[in-house]
Amino acid sequence: MFSLRARAALLSIAVLLAFLGFWQALASGSPGESARTQYESLVAGDAQTARVPPPSKVLSLAVEQLSDPFYDRGPNDKGIGTQLLYSLGRVLVGYLLALAVAIPTGFSIGMSPLLMRAMNPFIQLLKPVSPLAWMPLALFVIQDSVTSSVFVIFVCSLWPVLINTAFGVSSVNADYLNVAKTLELGPLRTALTVILPAAAPTILTGMRISIGISWLVIVAAEMLVGGVGIGYYVWNEWNNLDLAAVIFSIVMIGLVGMLLDWLLGRAAELVSFKA
Repeated sequence: MFSLRARAALLSIAVLLAFLGFWQALASGSPGESARTQYESLVAGDAQTARVPPPSKVLSLAVEQLSDPFYDRGPNDKGIGTQLLYSLGRVLVGYLLALAVAIPTGFSIGMSPLLMRAMNPFIQLLKPVSPLAWMPLALFVIQDSVTSSVFVIFVCSLWPVLINTAFGVSSVNADYLNVAKTLELGPLRTALTVILPAAAPTILTGMRISIGISWLVIVAAEMLVGGVGIGYYVWNEWNNLDLAAVIFSIVMIGLVGMLLDWLLGRAAELVSFKA
């Protein structure tokens, strides 16, 4: 008998093959099919139909792009690797800045019931605001599209980490704190040696949520501000009606997001195991 992992892998392959078969059939169908008329567009006053490309065309483009992913032929012609690196750089800067603010603030809120009650209305007010709603204000104040994108990533990364940190710290077993008091540990040492290890799994969960949201938001932010990045790449290829490139970029966005989630997931598992 196959193991659960092997059966899951076989099922995943079967689903993928079924999807590719359906996609190929859709792309090879007659032009009059209603499922495909949604891709018709008017370009430069002339009727031009942009149809879903077959998987073979997307695969051919993927081989071409990945054979030289870091080429640079001008402002609007850069390789997929270059576009992803620009986006990843912005995400990591905003994400790390958010961690630097959210973790200490979350610790302070979690350790103080008074501060938690005082800050809760502000958190509940600002948390539901879409990060992209901050973009016009950021562009006006900062007057730099790249820095504004980083600021948006900072905002969307802030809340999951801050809330999870505060929750994890406030949920630490009271017995641990009583032992720390018995040993006459100072507040800083208690925070680093008792509270942080106990709250680490919850904090990592918040970090994992934040990196996923950040990677999602950067695509939309770059569509708005232009320049270089995977979001701008998608929008530019859509303007060129190159749907094969759009589909390829969607797959690459998903793969990078999956890798980021896997890395933080592994870190969370490691911390949980040690805890």
